[in-house]
Amino acid sequence: MSREFLVVDDDPTFTRVLARALTRRGFNVSVARSVPEALERAQETPPELASVDLKMEGPSGLELIEGLRGINPEVRILILTGYASIATAVDAIKLGAVNYLPKPADADQILAALQQVAADAERPISADPMSVDRLEWEHIQKVLSAHDGNISATARALGMHRRTLQRKLQKRPVRR
Repeated sequence: MSREFLVVDDDPTFTRVLARALTRRGFNVSVARSVPEALERAQETPPELASVDLKMEGPSGLELIEGLRGINPEVRILILTGYASIATAVDAIKLGAVNYLPKPADADQILAALQQVAADAERPISADPMSVDRLEWEHIQKVLSAHDGNISATARALGMHRRTLQRKLQKRPVRR
């Protein structure tokens, strides 16, 4: 059973490559190069998933989100852009997009971003969450690992004094 996927981008090479990759993965792909064309395609065949470019000729991809959700309230929309910023990401999510990726992104990254949202929505909230101390410990360990165990580099990355980091590392929190 194939699912409907709408690709909205004004770059013909990108849309051709992405559409081909998504078709190989079992999707029925519609391609649009502008917001009005995307709304027309969505009216013909309501998409389950959509990848929308933020900046196109004419209206912004942000303006398309509400229209697509009006056609299919269950549509999962991913905003793609070469002009990534926190402000536009927040705007996209507030308008109803489920995720936001900077370009370049391939079909696997796009599908993973759309599926991650579905998996996160189905994941039950733990009745016994980690303590704040444990979360801090886990984050420090992740940053320490990224800096190959270098305490000074880790302290700089975390914005704390080296000695403070060493003290925190000596106090291992209770596992929860």
